[in-house]
Amino acid sequence: MATETPPPSKTQAPLPSAEEFVAVQQSDEFGELRRSYRSFAFPLTVAFVTWYLLYVLLSNYAGGFMGTKLFGNINVALVLGLAQFLTTFLIAWWYARHAAAKLDPKAEAIKSRMEGAE
Repeated sequence: MATETPPPSKTQAPLPSAEEFVAVQQSDEFGELRRSYRSFAFPLTVAFVTWYLLYVLLSNYAGGFMGTKLFGNINVALVLGLAQFLTTFLIAWWYARHAAAKLDPKAEAIKSRMEGAE
């Protein structure tokens, strides 16, 4: 059963037109928001994928190195594998801080202007 979107209430502002969306997308403010996001996300993504592929390649082609015992039954492969999880959580935390400090205020300003709240 398909649900229909109810019409906007009288207290709700009308949605911006397609032309207004295009104008915002082409604005310097939106371009700065996009640059801010990309300058953080793209290099970090490349770094993480490289780090992940290094782990996979070492696991496949450097079994002797990965099997090197560090202490007890803990070897290099286990430590690097756990480091994969650690870096994933660190990147997520770092991105959340970056977004809250740099991206969210810019996005909120654009959203407020589009919704006519200013």
